[in-house]
Amino acid sequence: MFKRVTAVAHSNIALVKYWGKRDHVLNLPAVGSISLTLEALSTKTSVRFDPELVSDQLILNGKPGEMDKTHRISNFLDHIRLQAKIAFFAHVESHNNFPTGAGLASSASAFAALTYAAAGAAGFKLQKKELSVLARRGSGSAARSIFGGIVEMHRGEAGNGLDAYAEQIADASYWDLRMIVVVTDEREKNTGSSRGMTVSAETSPYYPAWVETSEHDMSEMRNAINKKDIERIGEITEYSCMKMHALMLSTHPALIYWNGSTVEIFQHVRELRRQGIPAWFTVDAGPQVKILTLPEYEQSVKEAMAARKGVKRIICSGLGPDAHLVEDGRFD
Repeated sequence: MFKRVTAVAHSNIALVKYWGKRDHVLNLPAVGSISLTLEALSTKTSVRFDPELVSDQLILNGKPGEMDKTHRISNFLDHIRLQAKIAFFAHVESHNNFPTGAGLASSASAFAALTYAAAGAAGFKLQKKELSVLARRGSGSAARSIFGGIVEMHRGEAGNGLDAYAEQIADASYWDLRMIVVVTDEREKNTGSSRGMTVSAETSPYYPAWVETSEHDMSEMRNAINKKDIERIGEITEYSCMKMHALMLSTHPALIYWNGSTVEIFQHVRELRRQGIPAWFTVDAGPQVKILTLPEYEQSVKEAMAARKGVKRIICSGLGPDAHLVEDGRFD
């Protein structure tokens, strides 16, 4: 009899962005990335393999999972079933404490938590590097959410993908950084990241330059983190973000993940800097703006954003922990 295993993982927001795949079957990234794991954004997932089931079952945020999401979960679980020589389907229950599929890296925390829980339910004893490689098969950014703190994802060179994994640059205690998440629209985006990456690689004339310039951004960010140079980190963060969205905008048809509030917040963050408040923005494939700052300025930035029209809610976070197993599997 298989036991139910529950895990928690935290979302991460990339400072140096990931967009594009060099191998779609193995889900290998075309570029490396560096991210912050956020304590306030988490996914809790339970997995149990059940001989009585005739298909995988997904309960997401208290409701039966849609067909496309269940299918994606099943494809991922097939990797674990193959390695563990398990022929049974699984019951998966998952809950995000933040909007799902809205540009807040819910797939990162979701597949990291699923990796930990499913591996545990299958009886695996894996090291974190192995868990990161496995999580990447579900979502490229999930490889980073296996770790807390500041994390680097290696692009890798090997055809089998075993060198495409994440590792921790520094844990959450290294530096008290803050990320203020400004939610402008909680609905799911129309074009998912995986589809968007494919179309960008196929149609954008900027895609080769995006890949070629990535390592320089990575190197600069590593140096800035080592020196705890918040201004340089902020500069690289905004630059990488805008390069990625320039790539998206040059895709055919253009990928426009922003809304009007997104752009207005960009301008407001820049105005805060002119006023002497250290704050820098970044945006993923969605309209939500994440603002990097220091603890002593968190309240000022939060109040400035709360006063803006179009802001649905604000989530403030420090750096979060590694993904981990938990005893409490209840979802009430």
